[in-house]
Amino acid sequence: MDKKSENVVWHNHSVNRELRIMKKGHKPCVLWFTGLSGSGKSTIANAVDYLLYQRGVHTYVLDGDNVRHGLNGDLGFSDTDRVENIRRIGEVAKLFVDAGLVVSTAFISPFKADRSLVRNQLDDGEFFEVFIDTPLEVCEQRDPKGLYKKARSGEIKNFTGISSAYEAPEEADVHVETDGKSVEQCAEFVVNALIDAGIVKA
Repeated sequence: MDKKSENVVWHNHSVNRELRIMKKGHKPCVLWFTGLSGSGKSTIANAVDYLLYQRGVHTYVLDGDNVRHGLNGDLGFSDTDRVENIRRIGEVAKLFVDAGLVVSTAFISPFKADRSLVRNQLDDGEFFEVFIDTPLEVCEQRDPKGLYKKARSGEIKNFTGISSAYEAPEEADVHVETDGKSVEQCAEFVVNALIDAGIVKA
């Protein structure tokens, strides 16, 4: 969006990010789950969220469908709307990081440029691109919402992986190959990556 707000000044708060980190005992970050529809993004993100909760980590999950019920309810699924969808989520995720949370976002987010835009809004070490790598044929076989069937029949236009492109991450921070693995194993893999990165304690 080109239009910018005028006559606004950033207000600095008395309680800053560093104080929140000290209070919470862990570092904040964004876990940006990306993958095809039906890949398991939301399921794994929620499993990760629960594992982190058990460790006393302050977390929140922003789910693609849930956000479209409110904040992004005015957006469709054209390429332009998809870009705006991710831009808004990036801004919200940035606020959560400033609040000291580990925030997981479960969105297809098909375009590399949009994911890079969000990464560049955050400080180094605060953005983890988590690629939920599930083959298209497996996603289509699962088809939990019946969306692939509708896309194949032409009922749904601009469907990622069928009639709209998905640009898979080439060097994801966390590459989760789901084939042959349980949800729990995938979630533990992500949490271990956060431990290795020093976000949460072992």
